[in-house]
Amino acid sequence: MNIPKASTGSPAFSPQAHDKVLYVYRVTKYDPADRDDRGSYVGPEDVCSDHGTVEAAYLAAVSAFAEETGIRHLTIREPEVAGFVSFGAEAPIDGHGLAGLFPTDLVGYHDGALVPMAVALELVRAMLRDNGAWCRLEAEDRFFVHVGYDQYVYVGSALPCTHAMTLTHQRGLFVEPISRSPYDPEFDEEDLARRRPADTTFWAELETLISRGGAALLEEGYVHNASRWHRITTIDEVTATRSRLTPRARLLIWPDLSTDVDAALAALPGEGLTEVVWQNPQGHISSLKVDETHYPALRAKLTDARAILALSRDEDERQPLMAAVLPDPDGVLRARWTP
Repeated sequence: MNIPKASTGSPAFSPQAHDKVLYVYRVTKYDPADRDDRGSYVGPEDVCSDHGTVEAAYLAAVSAFAEETGIRHLTIREPEVAGFVSFGAEAPIDGHGLAGLFPTDLVGYHDGALVPMAVALELVRAMLRDNGAWCRLEAEDRFFVHVGYDQYVYVGSALPCTHAMTLTHQRGLFVEPISRSPYDPEFDEEDLARRRPADTTFWAELETLISRGGAALLEEGYVHNASRWHRITTIDEVTATRSRLTPRARLLIWPDLSTDVDAALAALPGEGLTEVVWQNPQGHISSLKVDETHYPALRAKLTDARAILALSRDEDERQPLMAAVLPDPDGVLRARWTP
């Protein structure tokens, strides 16, 4: 599921109307006086980060709201990296803005990971710059930070944070009370109803599938727009694979790779986005999202591929054999995304 980054209107203020009471604010560099009658900004400010004093003011604002709420750590929720298409005002960069914060394999950047405020602020910086990384940052029932398109930042706190509001205004930004963040996860409730936990029943079904079919591919969606691939050939490998999975990962089970690489490449669709998964001679499995313009280079790239699988990126055609989301060790499914 792509996380939406829209809705910049300014509804009337009231504490967030859920089982918890949060005061929600929209923090921007956009003067409310420069909005039209529909709430759209029509003033002179650029939609890109200045990578300077204004960006620093945003980070100071988030820090001030967190400090007044008593927050020292935040939890990463629904993390993602840049996909095949980016809609940000700036182009994503190599590393998605996560270099120096997490290892190159992004260990520690996953749903439910707890990070100190210093790291959380660097994540906010990366999002303001459209570097490629995006996530919600939360302290359950007490605080959140959501970064949208065009330098819109939404902060929610269990406290009114009048001091933080004053400091933010003094730094030249505008703080507007609103009813709720447009990135409130409760907007996704209909999708969340479709989640299936990767529980004992799921793993037993996978073992049955392996015993009957011989092998299958497990796609481990550790963040949105990025996956790790595991080829499981025996029931014994199921347990070993489970022990290596990222917490709260989205799991998709696909048919095994085909060793007829030429036939698979010849069957690629004439147009549209396809994900090509292949295994190299050393056994490593990689994937790449391509369309018809990439086919010549793809064939050259896969000259030594040992096996291959082509998966449509069309949601109606992309039907895995099984799908589930990893619950926490206590068995509770807290990850909010759907497979």
